[in-house]
Amino acid sequence: MKKALFITFEGVDGTGKSTQARLLKERLMQAKVPVVLTREPGGTRLAEKIRALLLNEEGLNFSTVAEILLYAAARAQHVDEVIRPALEDQKVVICERFTDSTLAYQGYASGNDLEQIRQIDQFASGGLVPDLTFLLDLTPQTGWARIQERMAQGQQDRIEARGSAFQAKVREGYLRIAAAEPERICVINSNGLRIDEVHRLIWETFYDKYHSLLGNCR
Repeated sequence: MKKALFITFEGVDGTGKSTQARLLKERLMQAKVPVVLTREPGGTRLAEKIRALLLNEEGLNFSTVAEILLYAAARAQHVDEVIRPALEDQKVVICERFTDSTLAYQGYASGNDLEQIRQIDQFASGGLVPDLTFLLDLTPQTGWARIQERMAQGQQDRIEARGSAFQAKVREGYLRIAAAEPERICVINSNGLRIDEVHRLIWETFYDKYHSLLGNCR
C-alpha cells in the first residue's frame, strides 16, 4: 500500500475543521507516520497573502470571476510548493479545505457555473484529488450560532459576513457533492457531539481504510 495519502477536511464555517485536522495530525504523529498539516486558501507565503485579500481585506469588491481565480491561484501555488512535494516524499498530507470548498462556496452557494469551476480547479490543482475527505456536518442553526460567537469576538471574515442563508446554501452544496462521491467523502454528523467524539469517528474511519499504514497502533 502506498504511504502517501491526501486527506482533506471540509464543511461550513463553525464545524471545527481546524481542530479535527490538528487532532488527526497529532494521532498520526503518535503512530510515527510522517504528516503535513496545511490549509486553504493559504499554506505558502504567496497563498497566505491571497488569503488575506480574499477573507480580511476591507473595502475590496471582487467580481465573481476574480474571486474564483484568486482561490485557484492560491491553490496552484499550494499544490506545487507544499502538497505534491510532501506526497512525493511519501507523507500524509492533511489539508483544511480544498477543491470541494470552491465548488460549495463559489459554485452551489453563489450560483456560478459548476462545470467552469471544476475545469478551473482541475487546471489549478493539476488534477489532484484527495484520497479521503471528511465532511463535518452541522445543522445550519448550530453552525451559524458558532459563527456568531466568533463574530462577537471580532473574528468575522468576508465569507462569514454573507450570513446564515448563504451558509445554509453552502451546506446543501456540500451534501450534494458528498452524495455524488460517497467512496471519497465521509460525512460526519457532529451535531451534539463533543470534540473527542467527533475525533473518534474520524479516527475509526481512517483506521478502517488505512490500518496497514499504522502498524499495531490503534
